[in-house]
Amino acid sequence: MSPAPFATISLPDEASTQAFGACLAPLLGAGDSLLMVGEIGAGKSVLSRAIIQTRLAALDRLEDVPSPTFTLVQTYDLGSLELWHCDLYRLVDPGEIDALGLDDAYARAITLIEWPGRLGADLPQNALVLALRPADTGEGRTLTLTELGGNWTARLAPCLRQAA
Repeated sequence: MSPAPFATISLPDEASTQAFGACLAPLLGAGDSLLMVGEIGAGKSVLSRAIIQTRLAALDRLEDVPSPTFTLVQTYDLGSLELWHCDLYRLVDPGEIDALGLDDAYARAITLIEWPGRLGADLPQNALVLALRPADTGEGRTLTLTELGGNWTARLAPCLRQAA
């Protein structure tokens, strides 16, 4: 049986998606994994970029945050830990995942994974699934949150209040 979502929120525009990512960013620590689910253009990269830029800004660093579509993994040094941004869209065989070194990253870094379906059954512990889909009308998105471990429901309470 799959876990049930614990929250669904409306993100009416790109700015609200960025604001949610900025709220979420400081709540993340070593061993946390965010699994970004949604079709092309759903907002996965916008949300990932907001999280990364918020964490870098806290260190007084401004960096370009490209999509790792072609490199597969882009890492960011956050001082006391790393953040791994992964885009697995181009992977076909879950066996290719081993070469990326994600198992080690799951334990010691923050991992943001776009297209986590490419992982097969090898999902990280303490993961939060963020499923984005276009809203029924307008340019907005609907974000559905499901925890696969960790106490995400309580941790995200401030961001859920902000987004309401």
